Amino acid sequence: QVQLVESGGGLVQAGGSLRLSCAASGTIYRIIAMGWYRQAPGNQRELVADINSGGARNYADSVKGRFAIFRNNANNSMYLQMNSLKPEDTAVYYCYAQIYSTPRNHDAFWGQGTQVTVSS
Repeated sequence: QVQLVESGGGLVQAGGSLRLSCAASGTIYRIIAMGWYRQAPGNQRELVADINSGGARNYADSVKGRFAIFRNNANNSMYLQMNSLKPEDTAVYYCYAQIYSTPRNHDAFWGQGTQVTVSS
C-alpha cells in the first residue's frame, strides 16, 4: 500500500511564507504526477499546483507568481513553497499523487491534509 504524509502547515501572517512537504512511501513502482489541492470551509477542493514525471508544472491562477512546486524523484517527495501568503490562502492543503504500484496498476492517493492559516 502507498502512504502520503504531509508536513509544514501552520499559522503565518499575511505576506509571510510556508513550505509544505509531502513524502510518498510504500509499494511504489513509478509516480506519474503529484500535486497539491486545498479546501477552505464551505468551498470545494481545488487544485493549487501539480507536477508530472517530466517536471511540467501547472498552477491555479490565484497562486501563480507566489507559489512554486518542486519534486524530488529520488526520494518520492514533493514540496510547495508558498510566498506572499494571503488570508484567502487559508485552507487544508492535501497532497495528491498518481502512482503505479506495479508496472500495470496505478491509482490515486491522498494525504491526510495539513492546515494552513494566514492571518491578516
